[in-house]
Amino acid sequence: PASVFSSQKPKSELVRTSLRLLTSSAYRLQSECRKALPAEPSPAPDIQLVTQQVIQCAYDIAKAAKQLVTITTKENNN
Repeated sequence: PASVFSSQKPKSELVRTSLRLLTSSAYRLQSECRKALPAEPSPAPDIQLVTQQVIQCAYDIAKAAKQLVTITTKENNN
């Protein structure tokens, strides 16, 4: 989703903030999901903690996406 805005630098600070949240949350989600499938010699992860982190990342992604939709809809209607 962030690539939609990458061809042009967003003028709105709200858009930039939402894009940063979206991008950082997506990277965090990827990292947390990797923790759930550790390599053989590694100790087993705390699945409850990983699950909580994945839920938080998903929430942050949804929040950022909603902000972007709200902002762009408002800008397009003006």
